[in-house]
Amino acid sequence: MSHLIYGMSRRCRDWVGVVLLLTATPVLAQESFRVELGRDGETIGDMRPVFLTFEARPMPAISPEEVARRYQRLFDSTDKPEVRIDALNRLANIQHATGHVVQPDVEEEQRLYREALGSYEAIVERGAFQGKLDELLYQMAKAHAYVGQGGESMQRLKQLVGLYPESALVPEARFRIAESAFSAGRYVEAEAEYGRLIAGDEGGGLKIKARYMQGWSQFKQGAGAWGRSAASFLEVLDQRMPDQASIAHVSDSDLELVDDTLRMLALMAAETDGADALLAWLSEAGSKPYDYLLFDRLADYYASKGRHADSVAVNQRFVELQPGHMAVPAFMAQVVEVWRQSGEQGQARRGQAAFVAAFEEAEAYQRLDAKDQALWRTFGRELADYHYSRGQNSSDPEQFARAAGYYERLGMHDAAPGDIFRLAGDARLQSGDFARALTNYRQAAYDTPGYQDSADAAWAAVVIQRDGAYQRIDHPVTLEALSDEAERFEAIFQNDARLPALYADLANRWLEQGELTQARRFAERVHQLHGSQPADQYIAWLVLGEIHTDSDDHRAAENAWRKADSLIQSGVLKDIDSEETRAVKRQLAAAIYRQGEAAQSSGETDLAVAHFQRVDSVFPGSDIAIKGRYDAANSLLLAERWQSAVNEFIRFRGDFPEHQLSRHISDKLVLAYESSDQPVRAALELMEAARTAADPWPNTLQAAEYFHRGQATGRRNAIYQDYLAIASEPSGAPEHLRLQRMRQRLINSGVSVPHYRQDMVSAELASQWHSEDTLRWSANSALALGISAAEAFGAIPLNHPLQQSLSHKQQALALATQRFSEAEQFDQQGVRSETLYRRAELYRTLAHDLMNSAVPDELNDLERAQYRMLLEEEAYPFEEKAINLHARNHQLLPDHGYNEWVEKSLNALAELFPGRYDRDVRWMTWTGETNDDA
Repeated sequence: MSHLIYGMSRRCRDWVGVVLLLTATPVLAQESFRVELGRDGETIGDMRPVFLTFEARPMPAISPEEVARRYQRLFDSTDKPEVRIDALNRLANIQHATGHVVQPDVEEEQRLYREALGSYEAIVERGAFQGKLDELLYQMAKAHAYVGQGGESMQRLKQLVGLYPESALVPEARFRIAESAFSAGRYVEAEAEYGRLIAGDEGGGLKIKARYMQGWSQFKQGAGAWGRSAASFLEVLDQRMPDQASIAHVSDSDLELVDDTLRMLALMAAETDGADALLAWLSEAGSKPYDYLLFDRLADYYASKGRHADSVAVNQRFVELQPGHMAVPAFMAQVVEVWRQSGEQGQARRGQAAFVAAFEEAEAYQRLDAKDQALWRTFGRELADYHYSRGQNSSDPEQFARAAGYYERLGMHDAAPGDIFRLAGDARLQSGDFARALTNYRQAAYDTPGYQDSADAAWAAVVIQRDGAYQRIDHPVTLEALSDEAERFEAIFQNDARLPALYADLANRWLEQGELTQARRFAERVHQLHGSQPADQYIAWLVLGEIHTDSDDHRAAENAWRKADSLIQSGVLKDIDSEETRAVKRQLAAAIYRQGEAAQSSGETDLAVAHFQRVDSVFPGSDIAIKGRYDAANSLLLAERWQSAVNEFIRFRGDFPEHQLSRHISDKLVLAYESSDQPVRAALELMEAARTAADPWPNTLQAAEYFHRGQATGRRNAIYQDYLAIASEPSGAPEHLRLQRMRQRLINSGVSVPHYRQDMVSAELASQWHSEDTLRWSANSALALGISAAEAFGAIPLNHPLQQSLSHKQQALALATQRFSEAEQFDQQGVRSETLYRRAELYRTLAHDLMNSAVPDELNDLERAQYRMLLEEEAYPFEEKAINLHARNHQLLPDHGYNEWVEKSLNALAELFPGRYDRDVRWMTWTGETNDDA
């Protein structure tokens, strides 16, 4: 049995050329089908019209070429039709069995078959044929066709069909009859013939070709028959693609048939109601697994005709009808492609956006095949880049937001999304959506292994947090959150050169908030990080300096400030002005100074002095350095290292004579001199201070006290004299006491004794403030003045005229008596006995002087006697007064006890009143104890 395989020209765009018409030229006459028989001709005009019976027999041991020559000689030499036909059959068998081309050239072969026709006719006419007549008719039809006798060929085929309807060759015969009608333009006849073949029980593979050509026949009859044509074409597709699995496994030999069938359906739909036509045909035929191919081919047809909007509409219609169909991605992608071909880039982008949106969810994306996933990523990237570019050109936040959305969706489905998420972060940042930008940068940095720019993405996240924390952008962030971001960055990128500056800044910010622990942690990390720059180290040292200062760790603070100062002095820092330089030095000096204070408080004098004096070495001439030197001397003073303190204070005053601290150095020196038993130097210091004082007397008077202690009596007395010369009335008891003390000390020194005694007595008499000392001193002065007056009284002689000299004598007596009375007034208990004695002696002296005064020379003896009697009478009262005063002194014994002045009074009484007082008396002190043996 021959094998018949039908095929059409691939995707022929000229429908007229689909059917190949027969021509009248014998050699070129062709039908619209071909029979492939081994290496047979392409068309019926080329094939060898023989029927081959294949038998499995071993080939003879001669070459095929030799066998072929023998059969051809047999054909040419015999005149028997049966032998000739058999020879031709064997020639064909040899070619099929061996695969060798052994037939003669075309002209020779044409000759052979023309001669063979005569043999066929002879056999038919004779009616004597050992084989089957249906086969003979078939062979004759083929031979007529081969030599260009189409009409005769169809006649033989019709005979075969009519005479032998049950023959196995009928299906092929009917097919060729139908093809002949189709080629001749008799489409109704062709439809019927194809229908008979299809309706028959036999036909095998020819039925599908018949169904296909039946569809063509119906198509050729016009739009009125297109419904039947569509049904026929759908039947073709049903047989070749009965289920979804078969669609992907259409054989190569069927591809052209299927492709052309789809194209015919698309053409008819396009020329009628488009997608609605397809839906109508499908609704009549029922659901088809290949329905998407129909929509696809219709969309392609529209696109090929430039009807882009219609093409897009078909694609979108299918997506709407079957949103879950596996072909939806292809349809949506085709929308994009159609718009691109039409130049509608905006519409293409909308198509891309729809495609991306449809499959952005993880589940939907995973359902896409690898090709469509790649397409999804391509569309997403193109859209993202487009909107990003527009955002850059227009500064439109909305464009950046759209770009970011696409980048973010791309990142979820990209195997290496680092760069995508970073771009998403950039876009979100420029759209003002800082929270999402932060998320994107983190994804790029920390969730994308192997991303080469992960450090930059992580840093972008840090910058967002930093700008938010520092209120540079509208993205509220706590300093703690920024610190966490920074430490997350460090955990991965610890050698990044940007990290030290960030940590230095964080340390400073924490310090401003008073969080010393956090500030210290970040400042110390700056010095531990690789690649920290001098500027970063400088800030960190400043922060540590502040922290250690606040925590009173002044030794550590000194180290921090010193490191900061060293960086300034090295010249590696920029933009450090003189004011900042001085500020750092001041802090360094303060740290050293406070160490001095701490050492001083703990009693470590030498260490304190060393620290105080070190201040000048780091910040010479500064206030704190000057104060350090001052406090060094003060520390020595507090430690009672007097001479060292004196030396430091003197040196300080010499270096800084105008400094306000120098004003207090005199007091310090005075204390040191006093404490080291150098009162004269203390006094001299006070005198020096008095020279520049607005009121010199406080220092001068204090100096006088120190002169007194140092026994520099002359210098002391000079001060006393100067002060007493200008002193006003005392305003209080202290001043009165001080003035009296000065007078007493001058008296004791023998300076103007009578004068100062007189002043002392007068001052005490006039004062309302008294003390034991002032009363005692005044009493002694009054007593001394009395004694002096008594001596003056005793030295006045009673001469003539007596009245005159007696008057002088009495005046002196009154003055002496007054002084003794004043002395008693000041200190009766202390001077009473002496004043009584001295007063009594005044009267006794007066009496004595009166009695012994000279008698005038001009008196006679009687007158002399009378004169003396008169003197005795005048003297007697004075003697009596003397006796009474001595007696009163004697009466003081019970209260005052026995003393020299009582003794002297008793001796005087013994002379004045011997009868009563001139006796041997032994005075004993009464103890108040009872003596039973007395």
